[in-house]
Amino acid sequence: MSVLRQLDLPFRSTGTLPVRLPGVSPGESSLRKPTGETPAGRTAETAVLQTKARDLLASLGATRIARELRVEWNPRLQTAAGRADYRARLILLNPRLREHGEEEIERTLRHELAHLLAQFRQKRRRRIAPHGPEWRAACRDLGIADEARCHNLPFAGRTFPPRYVYVCPNCREKFPRVRRLRRAIACLACCRKHNGGEFDPRFRLALTTTH
Repeated sequence: MSVLRQLDLPFRSTGTLPVRLPGVSPGESSLRKPTGETPAGRTAETAVLQTKARDLLASLGATRIARELRVEWNPRLQTAAGRADYRARLILLNPRLREHGEEEIERTLRHELAHLLAQFRQKRRRRIAPHGPEWRAACRDLGIADEARCHNLPFAGRTFPPRYVYVCPNCREKFPRVRRLRRAIACLACCRKHNGGEFDPRFRLALTTTH
């Protein structure tokens, strides 16, 4: 299966906002409470991570988004260790990171911060590749120069076969998807090659088959 390369307009993050229940802190409903751990303790842990993340961004010149940044635990994350939403100034962390120690939490936090920092540095706010050179540069500045695109933690999750196959009308690259596309999406490779990386309707993905 090919790696999905796509460009959408306007810029939208794939981050998923957490669903909150009254009186329940993010991530609490899916975790067994370790002995001696309290909701207040978890709130303090989140506050420490958020402060650290804001300080890191501010130290690298991203003061504006640092002031607005939120860090939350989200039990709805399945296989992803974390997720970044630039527009919402939000970083979500998988509560299962706690099973792998503070080092993995710290590294995942910086990984997601790199996404926000890389996008912040684009003055024209054009969409950039999720793990492209801009993200790599941000990783170096955040002290994780050797960071991989994907984690190798044992987060087992449900898998679903793709039901829809889209194709680029120009390069004929195929893009299998589990869900039907709800907005105009174009082939990122062709937009970069022929339109400076900006959205071009000539390369809008077209549905070819369903299963």
